[in-house]
Amino acid sequence: MAVPVAVTIAGSDSGGGAGIQADLKTFSALGVYAATVITALTAQNTKGIAGVHEVPPDFVGAQMDAVFSDLDIAAVKIGMLGNTAITEAVAAGLERHKARNIVLDPVLVASTGADLLRADAMDALKKLIGRASVVTPNLFEAAALLDAPLARDEAEMQSQGLALLALGVGAVMMKGGHGGGPESVDLLIEATGCSRFTVPRIATKNTHGTGCTFASAIAAGLAKGLMLGEAVRQAKTYVTAAIAAADRLKAGAGHGPLHHFPDKW
Repeated sequence: MAVPVAVTIAGSDSGGGAGIQADLKTFSALGVYAATVITALTAQNTKGIAGVHEVPPDFVGAQMDAVFSDLDIAAVKIGMLGNTAITEAVAAGLERHKARNIVLDPVLVASTGADLLRADAMDALKKLIGRASVVTPNLFEAAALLDAPLARDEAEMQSQGLALLALGVGAVMMKGGHGGGPESVDLLIEATGCSRFTVPRIATKNTHGTGCTFASAIAAGLAKGLMLGEAVRQAKTYVTAAIAAADRLKAGAGHGPLHHFPDKW
């Protein structure tokens, strides 16, 4: 039986905690072969981003053509896009290759505060969201996409999820990791209803790359043929274990990464 293949379309994190690097680790940990399309190079570490070099849109398209023309891509994870032209190039490539199982993490701002999507690219991002299977915003990203206040409770999370669903996306995974309380609550909102996923909140500053990892873990599940709800459940379990083990790494002086192989070393 062939190993399922997924591709990550995202930016490179030179510090290894987020972006392409986190996606590669996640796919590998979950038994999926990983291909990559790099949209940007970042000079960063656990303390912040020193610089960003965006890849020319035509070369982003060339990477997509190379990957999709040779590999049987069972799922796509999309992260940092950077600007309008790259976003449109990715949308065109997905259409050209009839991509399926698209998990879009709407990366707007790094955990260190650096902008990772230009403001004028928001409309292009919303159009891309409309062709995704699932979009995975955190509370800040959902508010920015809707030009709305930050959701304060689960009712407001669900309301914002429904508003994002109206963009045409198949499902919305509203992530509550930036909320308060003893539990981290995520809501999966589909046309058929809302599913609630909860785990105890873990006290650690080492959460760099959590959003990338969660989206990639969902994509890995879809690549393996899981239904979306089960893919989310397994992804949540994996990310929780990776956060719980993060302090063992002691990587960097700032906000460190997750431990993507918590049961290996």
